[in-house]
Amino acid sequence: MNNNIIKRHVVGVDVSTDLTTYAIVDVQGVILAKESFPTSDYPNVNEYVSVLSEKILMLVESNGGYESVRSVGISAPSGNFLTGSMENAANMPWKGHVPLAAMLRDRLGLAVALGNDAHVTAVGEKVFGAARGLSNFVVVTISHGGLGSCVFIDGHPHLGSEGFAGEFGHICINENGRQCSCGRRGCLEEYASARGLAKTVRELIRNGRTSILQDTEDLTPQAIADACEKGDEVAIEAFQTTGRILGNALATYASLVDPESIILTGGMTVYSKWMLDVMKGTFEANIFQNLKGKVKIVNSPLNNNERDVVGASALAWEVKEYSLFK
Repeated sequence: MNNNIIKRHVVGVDVSTDLTTYAIVDVQGVILAKESFPTSDYPNVNEYVSVLSEKILMLVESNGGYESVRSVGISAPSGNFLTGSMENAANMPWKGHVPLAAMLRDRLGLAVALGNDAHVTAVGEKVFGAARGLSNFVVVTISHGGLGSCVFIDGHPHLGSEGFAGEFGHICINENGRQCSCGRRGCLEEYASARGLAKTVRELIRNGRTSILQDTEDLTPQAIADACEKGDEVAIEAFQTTGRILGNALATYASLVDPESIILTGGMTVYSKWMLDVMKGTFEANIFQNLKGKVKIVNSPLNNNERDVVGASALAWEVKEYSLFK
């Protein structure tokens, strides 16, 4: 092995319930090559890791070679950076504690860092996105799967003593409210996520409101936004209700941590025009008075289709370099 080769690439991996995406990314956050495969095809985690390792090796050898890669970063549901494990991921086929980072490291012979979706996204925003140059900020990811967050304090992510800080989606806003996938009731993400938005539409229709969406089985954010464009009052009210609930929760969050900025990411931000104004208005009305007008709420500039693997690549640069072949 030539020890004089400068390692300018890392591998970013995004693991979701449906799809695993992996990419070779350079030091500027540019994706050089990217591929994916169905996560759900591998209910056995050992088989999954073997397949992922093989696919990463094939991609690497076709794009600069193994010796050009420094490390690997993984974004995974319920990923714990402190342990390198996925821990009790509710919507994944692999239950309990899955030491995914160690399993992949053993197969690839490279350093592997793992974090949950929100942590990885926040690192990506710090290195390549809207948080560049900021020391105190919050990243909130609003998606179909739920609502996650990560807070940076004095330039470092606050992960908590057990690695589970930032579970914004699981703060209770209604103790007798909607059933959450975590087993409790009234969690914020059941109201302020893509899933929560659809539930709000259905509740309004059940309560007698007329809507062009009443016969729509798959109430995606896109379908609801299309109805907004057509002037559907239920669709518009659902987005605005979501915005008010989220704005109030964000005001509480900001009052606790005093961030410079709150950065919104995830698929729901595409439709933010239908809820952003009411969200910001509610936020300003409820934040601690000394912070009024001082905390910016912005959408991430990163491409939603690339954000997770780019964030995972940023995490990869932070892990201590390691190789079985040195």
